[in-house]
Amino acid sequence: MSVWADPWGMDDIRVGTVIRAVRMRRGLRQRDLAAAAGVSQSTVSLVERGRLTALTVSTVRAVASALDVWLPFEPRWRGAELPRLLDERHANVVGRVVEELRSRTWQVRVEYSFNWRGERGSVDVVAWLSGQRAILLVEVKTQLVDVQELLSTLDRKRRLVPGIVTGELGWRPVTVGSVVVLPEETRARSAISRHAPVFRPPSRPGTSTSGTG
Repeated sequence: MSVWADPWGMDDIRVGTVIRAVRMRRGLRQRDLAAAAGVSQSTVSLVERGRLTALTVSTVRAVASALDVWLPFEPRWRGAELPRLLDERHANVVGRVVEELRSRTWQVRVEYSFNWRGERGSVDVVAWLSGQRAILLVEVKTQLVDVQELLSTLDRKRRLVPGIVTGELGWRPVTVGSVVVLPEETRARSAISRHAPVFRPPSRPGTSTSGTG
């Protein structure tokens, strides 16, 4: 079996070399790493020899994650055309969100940027409902990749943005909400289903929630 390397510099042999070097630095045997990653020792051996085409992406990531090694995965297609394609999908979803909110009398700011004491960022859509003194922060994702990073980002924006818009826009909210919007497609629904406990709305006082495993 030949070892594959892509034209943009992704080198399977290098990935294997890094995994082996970190494992040895930590004083682990292949079977120790296999146990930590939940795979077989032969799988670890394949990874370390750069035979990644024989394995699934999730398997390789499991081995790397057990060593705290990050393996970025960046799909590429026709040079600059892919970013334009993704931006177009993102813009379409944002447009639909804005139309829906405005139809319900929300005031809307799109791509609201902020910089507070060195913490920078932007919110896809910030909406204000004056009668309820409510702010809604909308995060649009064309795909759900890293749920933990998404939750961390939302938490930071919920912490910072309400105070910023009070000073900049004069909105003084008593209620702050946040929502993640994904395209209406099978892949997005599957991603939400996989992380259902994370996205399940919190229970109200005096009620309980339950879910299926």
